Amino acid sequence: MSAEILERLSAVLAERRHADPATSYVARLYAKGQEGILKKVGEEAVETIMAAKDGDKLHLVREVADLWFHTLVLLAHEGLSHEDVLAELARREGISGVEEKASRKPA
Repeated sequence: MSAEILERLSAVLAERRHADPATSYVARLYAKGQEGILKKVGEEAVETIMAAKDGDKLHLVREVADLWFHTLVLLAHEGLSHEDVLAELARREGISGVEEKASRKPA
């Protein structure tokens, strides 16, 4: 079910790329460009943190959904998708977090 939701959402994000910003929230985000999308992702990240601190689990889930949604818009804007993120998570599977982080440091 969850993979299907991501597939459907990705299709909507692609479809809305050429929609009228006056009638589509996603098209409005795309029209704002990277800076506008980044600002929205930042706002949603802060709201997620605040919801977690409040201890309201339903509010936290809703804010994380907003964060994920806006992050997916960012990925689509950059020509990427959830599949790219899932591939990276699969690559990291079974690797220690300490080890993975150390591998990203320049030699």
